[in-house]
Amino acid sequence: MGSKEEEPTPLNDAASPTEPLLFKPTASSAYPPPEPAQLGPSDPDPDPNQFLRISFNYGPRPFKDLPFLILFLLFLICTFAFGIFSIFHRNDNYAAVSSFTYDSNSTSCTKSSSSSSNSDRVSESSVFSSSSSSLWKISIWTLVATLILSVPICFLLLLLLKHYTKQLVYALLPFFIIMPVFFDVYWFVACTLSSACTDVVPLVYRILVLVFVLLIVGIFVWIIVANRHRIELTARIIGVASESLSKNLGLFLVIPLLTLGLVVCYAPIVVFLVFARFNGRIVAKESDGEFTCVWKQDGWVPAYYALAILTMLWSLTTMVEAQVYVISGTIARWYFSKDDEKPKGSIRSSLRNAFGPSSGTVCLSGLLICVVRMVRAAVDSARQEDVPGIVNLVLRCCVNALLSAIDFLNKFTINFAAITGEAYCTSARMTYELLKRNLLSAVFVETISTRLLAGVVFVVSAVYAIVVCAIVQGVSDLGVNTYIVAVLAWMLLIIVLGYFVHVLDNVIDTVYICYAIDRDRGEVYKQEVHEVYVHLPIDRNSNRSSSFP
Repeated sequence: MGSKEEEPTPLNDAASPTEPLLFKPTASSAYPPPEPAQLGPSDPDPDPNQFLRISFNYGPRPFKDLPFLILFLLFLICTFAFGIFSIFHRNDNYAAVSSFTYDSNSTSCTKSSSSSSNSDRVSESSVFSSSSSSLWKISIWTLVATLILSVPICFLLLLLLKHYTKQLVYALLPFFIIMPVFFDVYWFVACTLSSACTDVVPLVYRILVLVFVLLIVGIFVWIIVANRHRIELTARIIGVASESLSKNLGLFLVIPLLTLGLVVCYAPIVVFLVFARFNGRIVAKESDGEFTCVWKQDGWVPAYYALAILTMLWSLTTMVEAQVYVISGTIARWYFSKDDEKPKGSIRSSLRNAFGPSSGTVCLSGLLICVVRMVRAAVDSARQEDVPGIVNLVLRCCVNALLSAIDFLNKFTINFAAITGEAYCTSARMTYELLKRNLLSAVFVETISTRLLAGVVFVVSAVYAIVVCAIVQGVSDLGVNTYIVAVLAWMLLIIVLGYFVHVLDNVIDTVYICYAIDRDRGEVYKQEVHEVYVHLPIDRNSNRSSSFP
């Protein structure tokens, strides 16, 4: 806040006093190139990539990181091959284990002639009561209506963020505090007045929950007050990103289709996992001198489960990175186009690059994220076990620091790869050098804008949930079950708006990298972007650490 790395860049910091900052330069006078002295005296042979003139790669791109694409395809082929084998090699007796008995003469399990008690299962599927049926009917119609209404809500939110970003943010900012306090107090009063809730939750616990939520809200108020000078700049950044996203509305169709493609890929794998359970045989098992017939899976089934789950996780993270690649490539193509020129086929070109020359890079990025998530889950699981020892604590801290570093490194790497078509490692290196040369940091854009957008989504979805609750109470007699319907509608809208924030977040990152490339080249492709991003805080520590690789 008052430190040097958070000091905003002055308006005349990048240009001479007699020359305007934002203009279409004929030379590299807008942003002077970095001086060679920044490399440090002990670096006689700098990296040749360090001072390359980075630009958007419009031409054909060579294939990069092919080994990881081949490895991913190998995982996918093996998963499908063994899955098909599991279907044809299944044992249909899996569901009839209870009908097998041990035959002492043949020392094996044989199928008895007694009929199974399947008729008893009919009673288990009892018919829903009228109230339960009404709840399901209203819930389904509410979710369908929410899904339909979420589309205009997203476009309306994008329109408001594009034209009235500052007004919207400052109008909703008080509700970041009012909403949690309202729900907290409402729950406390409702639970106090309800005898059933009072019996379950004693008064002491209700007071503790009330005070705890109020403390969390107080901390949030302090964060808002401490960062009040950043909110207006962040709102302007969101407004610029919304402007660029509004020029590429086709992304709202392509990204869900990519998700649908992932679901289509998942469907047969889930079927394979189900049929893999049917691979085995019925064997006799001795227990306390008595033999019973049990199901024994084939030895390869657990290994196939591990392979299929890893393939699904890798596919998920790869598809997420492919979406980021397509968003970045599309927005970058718009950014580096002339103001009076509308780029054509930018989404199609980004799709072709993502699943063509850069598919190996996308697979590598997805693999790294998959590994990070799995290791982090293992660390969190170990933390819950509360294993004592200073060595265990130090190891957890080191692993968390390493995982955070990988997450931070990967944040802009795939954006850069979508712009230049470089390999993953080269993109990571060049992104680091690009931000370091221009004294730019990703922390401001990463933290403030994401949290501000999350707050906007929370308020909008909470208001929608309150409206749904009021409507359902007016048209039905569900009673307490009305809150269940409202919560379901709230969760669905949160998911849809979360997807919207995910797209807008990646647009913000891409525009940030494009601005850094502009600054590095001393050019101004989008003047409205420079008018906002030039006020970002600079990271003076990058200049001190410029001699490090």
